[in-house]
This record gives sequence, C-alpha cells and structure tokens, in this order.
Amino acid sequence: MDQGSDRDRKPPRVIGLGSAVLINLNGVVGAGIFALPALLYAGAGSLAPLAIFAFALLTASVLAVFGKLSTLFDQSGGGQLYIETAFGRFAGFEAGWCILGANIAARAANFHVIVSYLAAVFPVFDDPAMRTATILALIAAFTLLAISGTRRSIGAVWVGTVLKLAPILLLCCVGLVTNGLPSTFVPPQFSEVEATALLLAYAFSGGAMSTIAAGETKDPHRTVYLSMFINLAIIAALYALVLLAYVAIAPADANVDRPLAAAADAVFGSWGGVLIGVAAIFSIGTGQLTYFVAMPRLLYGMGRRGLLPAAFARVSPRFDTPWFAIAVYGLVVAFLALSGTFQSLAALLVAAETLVLLAVLVAFAAMWRRNTAGMAATTGPRWLAILLVAAAFELWMLAQVPLSAALPTLGILVAGGLVFLLARRSGGDVEPIHLG
Repeated sequence: MDQGSDRDRKPPRVIGLGSAVLINLNGVVGAGIFALPALLYAGAGSLAPLAIFAFALLTASVLAVFGKLSTLFDQSGGGQLYIETAFGRFAGFEAGWCILGANIAARAANFHVIVSYLAAVFPVFDDPAMRTATILALIAAFTLLAISGTRRSIGAVWVGTVLKLAPILLLCCVGLVTNGLPSTFVPPQFSEVEATALLLAYAFSGGAMSTIAAGETKDPHRTVYLSMFINLAIIAALYALVLLAYVAIAPADANVDRPLAAAADAVFGSWGGVLIGVAAIFSIGTGQLTYFVAMPRLLYGMGRRGLLPAAFARVSPRFDTPWFAIAVYGLVVAFLALSGTFQSLAALLVAAETLVLLAVLVAFAAMWRRNTAGMAATTGPRWLAILLVAAAFELWMLAQVPLSAALPTLGILVAGGLVFLLARRSGGDVEPIHLG
C-alpha cells in the first residue's frame, strides 16, 4: 500500500469506557503513590483524607471543563485540539509542542526510575552498561507493542494495572484488618499547607488522558466525559485507602522515600518490601506504556490537521495504528533518556504545561461566548462558577513555578514557533476539525 493511502486510513474506534478509564488511571497513578502517604500525612496529619477529597473537588472543576469540551469533538488531540479550535493553528501547535515536550521529558526520566527500582531488587541493573541496555530494551518493547495494535497494547495495560494495584490493595486490606482504623488525631502542620497542596495537585494530574485518544474511542462524546469522572472517584478512594492503611500500620522505620515498602515490611515481614518494589516497577512501567499508547495520537492528530509533516498521519495497514507517530515518539524518548537532557527540560516545561491548562480554560470561555457548536444552549450560569474555580486553581499552580523558569519557558515557546514555520511547509492535506 502506498504512502498516500496510509495517510488516508484512520485507526478504528476500539477504546471503550473501561479502557478509557484505564488510560486516565494510569496517567495519574505512577511512582508518586509509593511516596504520597508519608509526605501527605506529615503535612496534613489526620486531616489528610479530607485534603484528598478537597483536591478531588478542585480537580473536578478542571476536568469538568475538559469534559464539556470533549462532548464537542470526536478527534484525537485533547487540550491541543481545543486550543487550536478556539485560537487557530499557531496556538494549537504551541500547545501541542508544550504538551509533548513535558510528557516526553517525563517519560525519559521515568525509564531511569524503573531501572533504579529494578536495581533495588536485582543489583545487576546498577551496572551502567546494563542500565543503558535495559532502558533501550524497554523503550523498544513499548514502542513495538504500541505499534502492534491498540487492543493488544490496551490489554497489556490491563494486565500491568492488575499487577501494580493488587499488592497495594492487599497491603491496605491486611493492614487495616490487622491494625484497625487510626484512632489518634494528629494536627496538620500549617507551615506545610502550600507544599501539601502542591503535592496533591501533582498527585491528581494526568486524569484527562482519554481526551487525547478520542479519535479511537467508541461514542467519544459520552465515553471520554464519563471516563474522567469515574477515574477521579477511583483515584480519590484509592489515595484515601492507602493513606488510612499507612497511618494504621504506622511502620517504625518509615521514611519519606519508601513509606509503603516500610509498611509492607511491618505487615508481611522481609518480603513485603520486595512485593511493593515489584508493584512499583509494574506501576511505573504500566504508566509508561499507557503514555506510549495515548500520546502519539496527539502527533497523529496534528499530522492529519497539517500542523506536522504528513508522515505523522500514516496508519499501518496491518495494525491500524499511527505507526510513524509512535516510532518518532519512542525515538525522541530514547534520545532524551540516554542524553540526560530530560532533567533540565522537565523542569523548564512545568510552567509551559500549566499555561496549556490555562489556555484550555480560556478556550472554553471563548467557544462559549462564540456559541461554538451550539455550546451556549447547554452551558448554564453554573459553568461560570466552575470556570472561575478552575482558573483560580491553575493560576495558583502557575504561581508555584519559580521565576527562574519564566525566560527558558519563553525560549521554548519561541523555538516552538520556529518549528511551526518549518513544519507547516511540509504539512499534508488539512483535515477539518469536526464539531458537534
């Protein structure tokens, strides 16, 4: 089949509600859950479960905006697509540039984290050559698995999710049955309120991943919306359960780096820490695979709409996946992981990623005002309150970014503008944005 027909193909809609929830869940739950209990309890004390549910409500305001916008589109792209619709192609490209940059840097960093966890269980992975070979092997495996079919890769994510959650849930259940619910009240440390809030804000981030793969989702107007809120409820309940179990177990030798491992040692003995270490490996690995499945759809969508070279819109005639976008994503992750440049890039793009979220909120307001796709008829006055809460939340997040990151972030945006000028020269036919 020639290249032109490859670009004419579209991946089939094979992602159902359960898989969409799964994508969001693994976008949120990665390595952080293994350090969250000690850090959160140290700052919020016995009020930590209430803090979790309070931040779930704040996060819900942002997800509500994403959810409402998702009901207007059936194409892949998520926030990038929403910004492109509201403000044009250049703004859409810059949004995609920032989203991809932050995400790819995080993926490169997390492959190093996986190998560090492996080394804790199997010291052979401490060898520099073995570390490099393992990182490359994992990236190659995830890339090939993502290319080999959406159903197959989503199936692997299901298996990984079970393997990462089962040990955590086992620890929580046995710990609570053995020790009962916590009965001692520990007051919060008000000097740590800001740090605790920032920790929770990041702990809930990533819950709108399903919007990026909307073009391969069944009944996307309904499925994507529901998947975000079902996942938010699951995440809030999971975090609260883990925290209650950790406090009930109260491991004597706990530290902020390995609190769940210390709790598992207290409950199961010497092999408990190994069990949690294996769970951490599967947790981070499954999260990585999820991003290898979802994020290349952003590249693919930009390719179909002419924001990137037409090659990014190619779909495998054998596997029905955007193979070129996935391969490029894997290659860039590998380059950053081996070069070490992800360390500085990740820090600089935190501000840019927050700016994208704020831009989505402004895009919502702009489309509401213009009555895009009849939006005004289904958006009542309560949405103004939701929008204001979400905007205040994201502005607070942006305020936590150090000023030292402002100029480098501006440089990243300028570089994105230059890439846009180059990329549009080799863009293919522009697929119109579907609304309604």
